[in-house]
Amino acid sequence: MNGIRSDLFSMQPPKDPNDPLELLFERSRNAAPEPAENLESTVWRRIAAAENPGRLGGLLDRIEAIFARPSFKVAFVAGCVLFGLLLAETRVSQMQAKRSVQFVQSYLRQIDPQLDDVGTQSASASVQP
Repeated sequence: MNGIRSDLFSMQPPKDPNDPLELLFERSRNAAPEPAENLESTVWRRIAAAENPGRLGGLLDRIEAIFARPSFKVAFVAGCVLFGLLLAETRVSQMQAKRSVQFVQSYLRQIDPQLDDVGTQSASASVQP
């Protein structure tokens, strides 16, 4: 049965010389370049490289692979927001500390207008956190 089946598939219809498609096929066969000697190994190497993205070449590829994960994206954005809030809180805290020192100095000047600079500096040093 296998012999009959292979004979059926290997049989080709007779070629009609007047068929326009046959002329087109013949021209394309003649115009096509011969494949390179190492074509098969090149094709298999490219297929293997496409299937194995585990071998990342450079630092940028590794960074891109890390940022491609959705969980890392969420963690990165959350970290950036928290870091921004920390910086903002630090700045506000420093501004409030300066304002409290100025307030204490102005209060001391109102109480004792003859308070010298040494007294003002010692009073501001005792107020700072």
